[in-house]
Amino acid sequence: MPRTATRGGPQTREKIASTAAELFLEHGFEAVTVAQIARAAGVSSVTVFNHFPRKEDLFLDRSDEARELLVGAVTERADGVGVGEALSGLFHRLADEHHPLSGLDPRSVPFFRTIAGSPALLAHARAIATELQAALRDALSSDPAFPADAGLAAAYVVAGYASVLVETAGRVLAGESSDDVAAAHRVRVDRLLDTLRHGVLPA
Repeated sequence: MPRTATRGGPQTREKIASTAAELFLEHGFEAVTVAQIARAAGVSSVTVFNHFPRKEDLFLDRSDEARELLVGAVTERADGVGVGEALSGLFHRLADEHHPLSGLDPRSVPFFRTIAGSPALLAHARAIATELQAALRDALSSDPAFPADAGLAAAYVVAGYASVLVETAGRVLAGESSDDVAAAHRVRVDRLLDTLRHGVLPA
């Protein structure tokens, strides 16, 4: 369905997203329809689609934020700061904050379980990764201070961080302590960044 003018503003969007998340976590992503979400949120299905063009966007709704953070780390870094250092700062800040995009948010267990149980959400997560890779590639390509292959660098960064997230999610679902999971996550992030710096990213 094509996107039209959004009605209701950010409060309506937030209400729809929170209502959808509750229904998905309770019943599973595949079992809940957009019509059910609309009724529970007190809006029309058209309004839902105005805010979220695809059903998957109702659950994986941080793609815009992820793109802004990733691209912003590159394009808004200070003079003299390399891409590797900028991304290191971003990934460590997300971990320190236990940001949802780090996988360390204490509320992540039902979220991970819902994704793991839905082929549609897994496919959408892969599509988001592809979009993030393209956005980072474009940012690096337009950066005169970046001498490496932008396409390869973007592929390595996004795939590498996705691998870190998958392992972190597995540890969370396995019931490891939050301190152990966070420590392992930081070790993996450091290993990823070290590999990138010695391979495709200037320090």
